[in-house]
Amino acid sequence: MSRSVLLVLDVQSLIVERYTDQDYLHRLGQAVGAARQAGIPVWYAQVAFRPGFPEIHPRNKMFGQLAAAAQRGPMPPNEIHAAIAPQPEDVVVTKKRVSAFAGSDLQTLLRAGEFDHVILTGISTSGVVLSTVREAADLDYRITVLADACADLDPEVHRVLLEKVFPAQAEVLSVADWAGSAIHELV
Repeated sequence: MSRSVLLVLDVQSLIVERYTDQDYLHRLGQAVGAARQAGIPVWYAQVAFRPGFPEIHPRNKMFGQLAAAAQRGPMPPNEIHAAIAPQPEDVVVTKKRVSAFAGSDLQTLLRAGEFDHVILTGISTSGVVLSTVREAADLDYRITVLADACADLDPEVHRVLLEKVFPAQAEVLSVADWAGSAIHELV
């Protein structure tokens, strides 16, 4: 029997506030609620660094700018958004790069719990979701991506990934389809 886990990736306050889709958190909340109702664990991955950002090399284009900005003053808190905040029973992993696996103990936790199916949601489709899909596929996990529980600043990149790239390695479903009928097949 397959063991599934819903992963909520990088849905942190400072990241969410850059997006204009007012219904995104509602759809994500529906996915989280459906998972909980079906007994599927909900886990979160968030990106965070130690004070002074010793994990970031200046050559890293994405995170190097963050470390440079931190040198100019304190960074605001960047917790998981309150609208979908973890419950006490949820697992929260901290990662140091784009993929949810990179610099975190996600792989160890999945293997220890004998999970073989990851259901991915998060921000951004072209960042953490793409990187996590690729790594999960290389690690032989079964993968489902909840299309409308993912978001990206570039709608065309989002569409291409969901329609053309991800289907080669993952099942791509809407939250409604997954929560309605498919969830019973995936558990």
